[in-house]
Amino acid sequence: MTTMMHNTGADTKIARRAMIDSQLRTSGVNEEYVLARMLAVPREDFLPADKASVAYIDRAVMLGANETGGALAAPLFYGKLLIEAAPAPDDRVLVVEGGTGYLAELLRPLVAELTTVSAADAAKGAGAGTFSLIVIDGAIEQLPDALIAQLGDNGRIATGLVLRQVTRLASGRKVAGHLNLQPVEDLGIPVLPAFAAPKRWTFA
Repeated sequence: MTTMMHNTGADTKIARRAMIDSQLRTSGVNEEYVLARMLAVPREDFLPADKASVAYIDRAVMLGANETGGALAAPLFYGKLLIEAAPAPDDRVLVVEGGTGYLAELLRPLVAELTTVSAADAAKGAGAGTFSLIVIDGAIEQLPDALIAQLGDNGRIATGLVLRQVTRLASGRKVAGHLNLQPVEDLGIPVLPAFAAPKRWTFA
């Protein structure tokens, strides 16, 4: 379903309610904390003015002409990502941004402390500290060791993952220094080019 919105606060709240009922609940996203946050945070506030009218469509909204410009992912991705993340009030969270700030705003009231980092900086290992939860706003081909090192023991990660050119929701937990990241389900997710795997030589 595609939901269009106009410019008034009442209209956008109606659009968010339609998103909850027609996109999230019908796809199995029923956790109250997830629905409450997604109802409370206006997606259009995290888009350029010329993209606001498509804030509630059921697919990603690209911020630029291509994927390098960032994207606001489809509502279903955020709903399922929050379920996999299972944020707790004592969590210290690192959010790897997809370009909008929307995911951080969804999570902020649910956790003790939240830090954001751009995808480009996270891929280079930038940032400091140890986190109990890392949440990535997009699909990655590889997870750098430097980012895994910032996850505390028994810490969790929730992200999108590119496997054989298909994007999947994935989550994992770091145990005894090792992270086991497991795919959960196929889902349309914007790809973060900063986390692309090195290209390998192929021979015809």
